[in-house]
Amino acid sequence: MWRLLKRRWRYLTARLGGRWEEKADPKTQLEQAIGEAREQHRRLRDQAANVIANHKQTEIRLNRALSELERVNRNARQAIRMAEEAAQSGDEAKTASYTNAAEQLAGRLITLEEEIESLKSLLFQTSEAADQAKAAVSQNALSLQEKLGERQKLLGQIDQARMQEQMNEAMSTLSEAVGEDVPTLAEVRDKIEARYAKAKGAAELVEEGSTEGRMLEIEAAARNQEAKARLDQIRENLGLPAPAPQEIPRSTTGGD
Repeated sequence: MWRLLKRRWRYLTARLGGRWEEKADPKTQLEQAIGEAREQHRRLRDQAANVIANHKQTEIRLNRALSELERVNRNARQAIRMAEEAAQSGDEAKTASYTNAAEQLAGRLITLEEEIESLKSLLFQTSEAADQAKAAVSQNALSLQEKLGERQKLLGQIDQARMQEQMNEAMSTLSEAVGEDVPTLAEVRDKIEARYAKAKGAAELVEEGSTEGRMLEIEAAARNQEAKARLDQIRENLGLPAPAPQEIPRSTTGGD
């Protein structure tokens, strides 16, 4: 049961992560990546600074220990000389005191020599670590510069991609409906072509009707001529004279 729940949880998180990746702004993600790279470089510089500071502190401690060794060695010699002088003068108390001081200084010399050897070894190690830290910072700085250069290139590609997407969207609206109330270009074209075709058909019908009317007029005139010729033939058969042609009355003006 627990394994099933874990599997479903991983599936859900992967699915949600995939949706987030699809909807996330690439430019924002790019700036986040560059910001993380800069933050990583800052942390690396801080770590390198601490390593270099440790090396410098070790060097300071070594120099101080060497100076202390020289001072204690000088005092030990002085204590031995003063103990010898006190012994020659027969002052046993001073001889014992100077001798005791010389012995303490000698013990201090041994401690300082051991500390110096340890500091020399530590200084060598910190020197190597400081050199490695400097090299790491320098290499990471070059990598960061490359990422910054790549960032400019990617920003340009993102802008180009957005422009291409907008062009594709604009072109798609020429063949796809933008909304329920907005017709497509293809629909508008079909309506215009249908209206134009209907107008052309109506014009042809009008022209055909006028032609048919003229044909009927011509046919009626031909029948009238035929009927007039038939009447003339009948009169001739009956021996009747042809009727005199009717004169067209002239229009008179008021002055005649």
